[in-house]
Amino acid sequence: MDMLHVSGPSIRTTCPYCGVGCGVAAAIADGKTVIDGDNAHPANFGKLCSKGYALADTLTDTGRLLKPAVDGVDVSWEHAITRIADEFNSVIKEHGPDSVAFYVSGQLLTEDYYVANKFVKGYLGTANIDTNSRLCMASSVAAHKRAFGSDTVPGCYEDFDHADVVVLVGSNLAWCHPVLFQRIQKAKAANPDHKTVVIDPRRTASAELADIHLPVASGGESDAVLFLGLLRYLDEQGCLKPDWIELHTNGFEEALASSKAWSVSDVADFCGLDESDVLTFYQLYQHNEKVVTVYSQGVNQSHRGTDTVNSIINVHLATARIGREGCGPFSITGQPNAMGGREVGGLANMLACHMDLDNEQHQSLVQRYWNSPAIASKQGLKAVELFKAVKEGKIKALWVMATNPADSLPAANDVAKAIADCPFVVVSDVMKQTDTAVHANVLLPAQAWSEKDGTVTNSERRISRQRGFRVAPPGARSDWWAVSKVAQKMGFTDAFNYCSASEIFAEYAGLSAFENNASEKNASENHVERDFNIGALKSINIYDYDALKPFQWPLPEQGIND
Repeated sequence: MDMLHVSGPSIRTTCPYCGVGCGVAAAIADGKTVIDGDNAHPANFGKLCSKGYALADTLTDTGRLLKPAVDGVDVSWEHAITRIADEFNSVIKEHGPDSVAFYVSGQLLTEDYYVANKFVKGYLGTANIDTNSRLCMASSVAAHKRAFGSDTVPGCYEDFDHADVVVLVGSNLAWCHPVLFQRIQKAKAANPDHKTVVIDPRRTASAELADIHLPVASGGESDAVLFLGLLRYLDEQGCLKPDWIELHTNGFEEALASSKAWSVSDVADFCGLDESDVLTFYQLYQHNEKVVTVYSQGVNQSHRGTDTVNSIINVHLATARIGREGCGPFSITGQPNAMGGREVGGLANMLACHMDLDNEQHQSLVQRYWNSPAIASKQGLKAVELFKAVKEGKIKALWVMATNPADSLPAANDVAKAIADCPFVVVSDVMKQTDTAVHANVLLPAQAWSEKDGTVTNSERRISRQRGFRVAPPGARSDWWAVSKVAQKMGFTDAFNYCSASEIFAEYAGLSAFENNASEKNASENHVERDFNIGALKSINIYDYDALKPFQWPLPEQGIND
């Protein structure tokens, strides 16, 4: 076998496929790009799935969008930006800011997300910006906020290594997040007492690892009922932690009351399971302290997704199986930067840095930090209803970024027709021909994942650098750059005068710490403590940003010397 001769150092970046957030190392060997796992990255320690190992095969310019186009004619960036700014100004003047909408994507980097969110909510004054990530994790966001007061994932991947029981609910981890599945396999091999439970109507590849497979009836409520019954069972067995519950929770009595209707036999009947199998699962949970419950799209995309997530979280809260090594409820996201989008307020019902759009104190805080002329004061249109509003003619100008809703959204044909009928459509994409791009008035060539510079956040709250290792085609630009240029053309020059992704990240980190009790010793009564805080990096320079190692939030200012 011939040796490949590597020229130059490898570039450490992040895989663009899923929410695991694996580190990859890209190098040039004999004139070809070689992709391998990054042995130093704590999300994967060098492991990659088959998609990760095939990343080099995606590095082609075939079909690339290389120049901006207006009404099908190639134009300069200046021409395209001027057209967008003029149309936005005209639409807002005639119909108001809520006639403009952005539909963005978990494929964006956090810096792209941040700038778009700032522009829409702080300068256009509407909350009509939503993301395709809503379809895969909005249920978890709502459930986290209901349970914890903020969208905080309480676990990390290391918990898989130490758990005695891992429960997979609506998650085919073997196919969708293979590196994490391999981590569970390794933990199971090292611990002969380790047990895995798979709760899924289908017998998926993940069930091959299961000690117990519970093929619950499909329909969206079986998972919630199963965990409601578990809460009742654990209460009857004296397994709840009353002192911990009293100290750390509220609403316990109501949660427990909601479980009283679900005996083991009732759960088995409702879920289409054998009573003995339900009891075996409940006893496994009863007799093992270290339990991690992993849930994914089978839960999140259910019509009862939020309630199901809360039923899972409630069991962990009631038994104090949370906030400790090898314990906790764990949401595994789908897209590579769904978490980053959540952090910067990429959803139509959120503000940046995990602040609430309908909270006047949060509105004031964000507006003062941005020094913006306006701040969105009511929730915007969410993904599906956004395109319904486009169809109804309420949205007059639409900017679609790094996603293809005419193909990927529910009722895709209706979405495609709505986009086609919208008076003004901007599409930022890597590819020239997509089902959405064919309806664009303005097409903007974006950078591909191998060319981007910024950060992403994975499912365990770990922020990692995305570093470009290929030179982008001359016409391609970052998404934050395109939004910034439009904002400047509309008169918001100073607020969007960014020269690098590092400047955006520093501003974003500063907002996370601004008037945050967790980071300021002399906090006034106006300050609002938030879990999301990366204030230690608010003064980061371009050199330290380039060298930034993967880290988990929170990382408040005092944490930099801890």
